[in-house]
Amino acid sequence: MSLRIRRLAISNFRKFREPFAIEGLSDGLNIIIEPNETGKSTVLEALRAAFFVRHSTKNQLASSYAPYGENVAPEIEVGFDIAGEQWSVAKKLLKSPSIEVRGPTGRDQGEAAEERLQQLLGFERDSSRSRDLNTYGALGLLWVGQAEALEVSAPGRMVRDSVHATLEAEVGAIMGGGSYDRVRARVDQQYAELWTATGRPTGKQALAKERLETAEAASKIASERLAALEASFSELESDHSRLRVLDKELADDTETHARKNLVASTETARSAAQLLHTRRAEYQAVAGKARGLEELLQRHDAAKAALTVTSQKADKSRIARSEIAAEMALACDRANAAKAAHTEARTNYNAARVLLTGGEKQVEAARIAAASEAARQRHCKLISLEEGLASAKAVKAAGISVGDLTNLDELERAILKSRIELEAAATRIELVGSTEGITIQGKPLGVGEQILDGETRIELEGGATLIIRPPAASASTSARLVKSQAALADMLTKLGHSDVSVARNAHDASRQAEGEIKTLLTQIEALTQPDTLLDLRAGPEALKLLVAAMTNVPASGIIEHPDIAALKLAVEEMEITSARAEGAHDAAIEALRKLEEQDRPLAAAEVEAASDQRNATALVADIEAHADFAALTDALAEARGSAADYAVKLAEAEQNASAHDIAAIERKIAVIDARAAAANGTKRKLETDIARLEGTIESEGGKGLAQRAAAALEEAEAASLAYGRIREEAETIKLLRDTLELARLETSRTYVGPVAKRAKRHVERLLPGCELSYSEDLGLQSIIRGNIDEGCGNLSRGTQEQLGILTRLAVADMLLEQGRPVSLILDDPLVFSDDARLDLMTEILLDASKRMQVILLTCRDRAFRHVEGARLSLSPTSKSA
Repeated sequence: MSLRIRRLAISNFRKFREPFAIEGLSDGLNIIIEPNETGKSTVLEALRAAFFVRHSTKNQLASSYAPYGENVAPEIEVGFDIAGEQWSVAKKLLKSPSIEVRGPTGRDQGEAAEERLQQLLGFERDSSRSRDLNTYGALGLLWVGQAEALEVSAPGRMVRDSVHATLEAEVGAIMGGGSYDRVRARVDQQYAELWTATGRPTGKQALAKERLETAEAASKIASERLAALEASFSELESDHSRLRVLDKELADDTETHARKNLVASTETARSAAQLLHTRRAEYQAVAGKARGLEELLQRHDAAKAALTVTSQKADKSRIARSEIAAEMALACDRANAAKAAHTEARTNYNAARVLLTGGEKQVEAARIAAASEAARQRHCKLISLEEGLASAKAVKAAGISVGDLTNLDELERAILKSRIELEAAATRIELVGSTEGITIQGKPLGVGEQILDGETRIELEGGATLIIRPPAASASTSARLVKSQAALADMLTKLGHSDVSVARNAHDASRQAEGEIKTLLTQIEALTQPDTLLDLRAGPEALKLLVAAMTNVPASGIIEHPDIAALKLAVEEMEITSARAEGAHDAAIEALRKLEEQDRPLAAAEVEAASDQRNATALVADIEAHADFAALTDALAEARGSAADYAVKLAEAEQNASAHDIAAIERKIAVIDARAAAANGTKRKLETDIARLEGTIESEGGKGLAQRAAAALEEAEAASLAYGRIREEAETIKLLRDTLELARLETSRTYVGPVAKRAKRHVERLLPGCELSYSEDLGLQSIIRGNIDEGCGNLSRGTQEQLGILTRLAVADMLLEQGRPVSLILDDPLVFSDDARLDLMTEILLDASKRMQVILLTCRDRAFRHVEGARLSLSPTSKSA
């Protein structure tokens, strides 16, 4: 049962802001060839929205249907046929959403309309997954968007179930039989009592596990408390021992005397450090002044050198520009001369073109005159032929048909037959001698033989009468003869002929006239062919109208024919001359451009050099105007001497400061203080721990922790045994369930063969000698060629796309066998196919269009322009009013 889309109308849907409609889709192949960005993919998206997206949804997908930047309600209307019945759906989204489905059973609106669509097309009703094509049923697999054919994944659950139902008779296996269902239901019930759907323990298994965990936790706590009590005794003895050792360390005063000596030496170290800081500041001041004077001298030397370089560069730039100026002037003169020559050549070329155009018009006029004269002559012949045609038609009209002639022959044969029979059964009399006074039936009796076919009276002389009665059988023959003669006379009267021979001659003449009519019509058709030169259409009436409208047309011999060849030669020569002049002009301009390009960097370099020269001169003047520049040499020598003296003093201060390092002294004091603080802290912690341990021993010692630990351990062992039994039961149920599932999957594998068989007849044409391998869920896994199994992911994108389409065709054929609504829509298909495979895939799609409706949306005009099918357009001419 093929689904056939008949009409699609959309408004306010993405790029189609104005109302738009596609009409006249055929049952077979429909091709829409349009450039990119014209809305082909939008057409497919509109069909999906009309059928599968709930009218009341306002998710991101539905919001994307509105034109960008506009707050309007997208509307879609689709007319379609299913099982020969006409249906339509009209849907409005986002603003005041609505839906109406019309069909043979009447109208449905709202939720009833959604359910009606679901029943008709067989898809899942799940608006939360409106982007999941698997919920669209068979059409989600067969309506293929851009690049979706590259995905050779398994079809959705609904499609697989339909395929399984179709193939059960072929594979001889019935999944989910009565026995299987009862066993599986019981196993699933027991499984649900012990396991969750995700495989986690539940029910009595969870309770047993919880009992075990509780018992083990209680046993662990009791054991830990007993171990902690026993450890407290050992820890208490250890803490007492450490406290005695620590008390001895704190009673030693060696580090106290060392700290007093270190504090005394810090004053000497601070004085040395202060002197070092002073000497360092003095040295930095003198050294900084010396560096400033040295830097001033270096800047002056660098500025003088830069002034020399920039002066030389400016001189070179001026010389280079003066050398190229003369060449530029000469090139400019040449360019002007070439331009003038080019202008003159173009003028001459245009004049030659004018002469050629005039000559061609004269030749065209001569051709029109000759054609007009030929048309007059054809018109004369046409009149003669039409007169003969009228005569032939009159002769044909006077003839009789073959049927009438046959009827006349049959009547004539019937009369002849009746006469022969009558003569055979009639009475014969013959009179010899004188017949005077003898009459027969009131008429004189002649001499010779007489045939009597009925009762006859012969009057003899003397008043006697001789009555002759022939046999009775001749009466019926005589009646048939009379009847046949009457019928023949009536038919001849109706046909307008005196006898049969005349009618037969009229029929022969009619047949001859019919052949003559065909000959005349052929001659007339040959005589009245179209003539584009005179804008003459084919047919006698067009020729007559043309001749009737001819006025003041000159005869063909009056118009002079110019020498077109010479004019064309002159145009070509002028064009060559113009081209050469244009080339010379372009060459002169190019030469001038190159000189200008050479001059441009020279001019920039000259300007830049002049600017650098000015900047260098200004920099030298600024440095020489500095206050220290006049006595720079003497001041620099004096500053260097002072820096050397202060460097000696700084070295002495650094030596004194290094002998009394206050930082090292303070670090030693900090170490002694930290060691004392740590010892006191450790002592406090030990005393606290001893008090805590003594309290714990006093509190826990009389609670019978050993007996409690033993009882908790016994409970844990009992809980472990109970949990082991329930766990074994649960694992057994799980193993049984998994075994049943494996058996079901093994049965499911038997469905793969028929799918591959249906796809093989297409694949054999595409990849001779190859086999397809499918997974249990009918997903295409690999191809096998040359005993090598290649995964789909390793194939070229073109082959993946082709196999994806062929797999969809195989599934579509199986769904057709089941009577499911099926159609195939491909958006920009076979984009990765080479020419040979594209032609082969096109043939396969053409063959499929004989079984189902196929709609191709493509931008590849060259690839599909030759394919036979209904051609549709998305151009403005197809928009609805």
